[in-house]
Amino acid sequence: MFFSYLNTISFATPQFFLLGLLLPVMIFWYAKKNAASQAGIKVSSTKSFAGLTSWKSSLRHLPFLLRLLSIAFIIAALARPQTKTDEQQAEGDGVDIVLCIDVSGSMTAQDFTPSRMEAAKKVAQDFIDSRLTDRIAIVIFSGESFTQCPLTTDRAVLRSAVENIRNGLLEDGTAIGDGLSTSVDRLRTSKSKSKVVILLTDGENNGGLIGPTNAKEIAKAFHIKVYTIGVGTDGYAPFPIKTPLGVVMQQQKVSIDEKLLKEIAVETGGKYFRAKDNAGLTNIYKEIDGLEKSKVEISTLTRYTEKFFPFAMFALGLLLLEFLLRFTVLKKFP
Repeated sequence: MFFSYLNTISFATPQFFLLGLLLPVMIFWYAKKNAASQAGIKVSSTKSFAGLTSWKSSLRHLPFLLRLLSIAFIIAALARPQTKTDEQQAEGDGVDIVLCIDVSGSMTAQDFTPSRMEAAKKVAQDFIDSRLTDRIAIVIFSGESFTQCPLTTDRAVLRSAVENIRNGLLEDGTAIGDGLSTSVDRLRTSKSKSKVVILLTDGENNGGLIGPTNAKEIAKAFHIKVYTIGVGTDGYAPFPIKTPLGVVMQQQKVSIDEKLLKEIAVETGGKYFRAKDNAGLTNIYKEIDGLEKSKVEISTLTRYTEKFFPFAMFALGLLLLEFLLRFTVLKKFP
């Protein structure tokens, strides 16, 4: 434990450790002086002293040892032991982003591993981790839309919000217009220079209170860029269907309104992508990450905390103990 503590310590003025060369000099001087004093005692016979070695004589070197230790602690204090803490601060112009994710029943299709929805959640969490200074919100939609998490820079809250996404939270359906309009509403009061919606869906619009065209026009009015992602393989995909006998897999046709998604993306200044597998979806988010760069400056602030005080207190305590011993129990009488 002591050695692990020392590993965290650095010294601001280590040159004071050169004073430690005085310690062997003091030991040599003390040993020589002690030998001389012993040699100066002459007695005719030592028989009368047999058995009279007292506890005082056995402790006669203790004051000197205490002084040596106190000087060692004083030298350590003069060397100014410190602990160092590095703090990283990220500053810059971030982007306000809404991740708008389809949670309709078709997102449980297993043409992605383990499903479209789980794959979408995984890439969303990775995307969140890559955006250091951006505010991000989570909007989900199926037959209606809901704000899963408002704009925030708290990565833990965002990751938890994504993790809690699942099918069945909302009325089933695919209300692309509602999802986009809710996302726009999250951004309309934003003061950020760049406002972005990443809308991910695997179907065609079939409900909602606001049509996709109207939602697109609202996004354009607030200068919000929309990237759209169509998710699903070509042809047919396996869907889990609940039956009285349990869940069975059934092939259903993949139907994505690519024309609508392209129109929304192009007219708002964004881009349309098609993801047919997990790797493709991952690469799409990486490309969007590259297109929407934030100005980020990371500065490292180093803080030093002085730790000389305990060393100085140990030295003072040892000197006081030496003083008490010399002038009380180990006091020499003429």
